[in-house]
Amino acid sequence: MSHYPLRSAALLALVASFTSLNATAEEPRYNQVALRAEVSSEVAHDRMHVTLYSEAQHSDPAQLAAQTTRTLNQAIQTARQNKDVIVSQGSRNSYPVYDDKGQQITGWRERAEIRLESGDFASLSKLTAELMKNLKMGGMHFSVSDPIRKQNEDALLKDAVAAFQARAQLATEALGGSGYKLVSLNLNGGGFQPVMRSSAMKMDMMESAPVPEIEAGTRQVTINADGVIEVQMP
Repeated sequence: MSHYPLRSAALLALVASFTSLNATAEEPRYNQVALRAEVSSEVAHDRMHVTLYSEAQHSDPAQLAAQTTRTLNQAIQTARQNKDVIVSQGSRNSYPVYDDKGQQITGWRERAEIRLESGDFASLSKLTAELMKNLKMGGMHFSVSDPIRKQNEDALLKDAVAAFQARAQLATEALGGSGYKLVSLNLNGGGFQPVMRSSAMKMDMMESAPVPEIEAGTRQVTINADGVIEVQMP
């Protein structure tokens, strides 16, 4: 008895099966609609960042460097006494100062920074005012900490999905469909956008300067829901 007819039949069945799978995989989809929903909320800044710097000039670069180091060390020691403030060193650089003709070096100038960060705005503001007796203000800005950012983004995820579902239902009804299938859905954070500018600290410090009022402002956190639905027609 020959086994060739059986093998041929099995081979034909296998080919037919692959053909059926390919046809199913490549079957075109109709009535697909791309939708986008966006939800957002305002989040208060909870971190304050201040950059202070020392800048001086001297004919001897070695003496200038020693002077700058002493000034910075004193400021860092003072700042470290405040346990609510994170202290770090920023950039430090020096460069030559030339005469009017730009040919000969007449001196050296050095600039060095320290950076302060805290969630206690009042404490950092008071410390800043104290340090500015010997340092200058380089900049100040506010931010949202990672735990607060994540907490707000997680809270918005459900809202974004609900907003997408509502929009999908509206699109289905507008097309006269009886329902829809979800083809794909992507949830993306839109990042933080400033809503209100923080007030600037103009602090040309005198011997005793008042502690400035701080208005940190807010930022807007956004979650986008981008997806595709397939409307089912009656």
